[in-house]
Amino acid sequence: MNIDDLKKRAEEIERDLQDPKIFNYPEKLTAIQKEYQKIKKQIQPLEKLNKVSHHIEETEKMLQETKDEELKILAEKELEILKTEKRKIKKEIEKNNNGDNNEERNVIIEIRAGTGGDEAALFAFDLSRMYSRYAEKNNWQQEVLSSNRTGLDGLKEITFRISGNEVWQKIKNEAGVHRVQRIPLTEKSGRVHTSTASVAVLPEANDTEIIIKPEDIKIENYRSSGHGGQNVQKVETAVRIFHLPSGLIVCCQEERQQARNKEKAFKLLRAKLFAFEEERKQKELGSNRKAQIGSAMRAEKIRTYNFPQNRITDHRINKSWHNIDQIMDGDLNNIVESFE
Repeated sequence: MNIDDLKKRAEEIERDLQDPKIFNYPEKLTAIQKEYQKIKKQIQPLEKLNKVSHHIEETEKMLQETKDEELKILAEKELEILKTEKRKIKKEIEKNNNGDNNEERNVIIEIRAGTGGDEAALFAFDLSRMYSRYAEKNNWQQEVLSSNRTGLDGLKEITFRISGNEVWQKIKNEAGVHRVQRIPLTEKSGRVHTSTASVAVLPEANDTEIIIKPEDIKIENYRSSGHGGQNVQKVETAVRIFHLPSGLIVCCQEERQQARNKEKAFKLLRAKLFAFEEERKQKELGSNRKAQIGSAMRAEKIRTYNFPQNRITDHRINKSWHNIDQIMDGDLNNIVESFE
């Protein structure tokens, strides 16, 4: 799209946003708001490029026409500055055009306890709380899709959805195996334990991108269970969906209504199928996702949380931070910005 087409589309969206009926369709409203922000982000550098290009033409014309040597020197310096600015703007435009296709998407995060038993489950809970607090600080919406808790307030696994502006852009680099080194609450001798938890970050797919055929799925209903596996409901409200072609199985038991659990399960299934489709197209996302999760062994770490030394180290960029309590409370900005 050229700048005229972008401006035309922006005007169309502005008219849509002025229509009160749009507020009856929250998902459509969110989608066009994101599209509008993206278009505005594209228009700004194009306008700057046109302005700078015009100044360059005028300066070059003046250089050809003037006979004043002093004025020529000033014009040549200005021309050099303008051309440098033009190169920077072109790089910005190129970056926008070749950006991440998932940039405007919401995310689904899967956290699983890895090596370390009960301590790994407690760490998985701590990570889920860290991302939840980070979402709150960014005014993002959160929705738990499924969870499997332990008797010690830990998590064997949890899957949740986060929606809002720039969610994928800020969260995508959290994918991988996270390692914790600390003295567990149950450790009487004061010995430092090492445990892991894996984090997978999936871009959310909408209904039209991934079509799930009725004949490709099998749905089972069962009773929701609480800590230790005891039944907490006599009605079969939990939902388990089998996707027969891929072999994927997703479950949801968070809601008291079967319909809501089914809706959430389909969101999770759609996200996983979208990841597999991206693997087919790019031959990267699927293998990257496997690399993200791995088998959650200690050696596959991307980040270490060392509580005795009050230090968090990201091994991909070889950088450390020493405010571990604030980071675990959701203050992730410094880490996130290190990848931008």
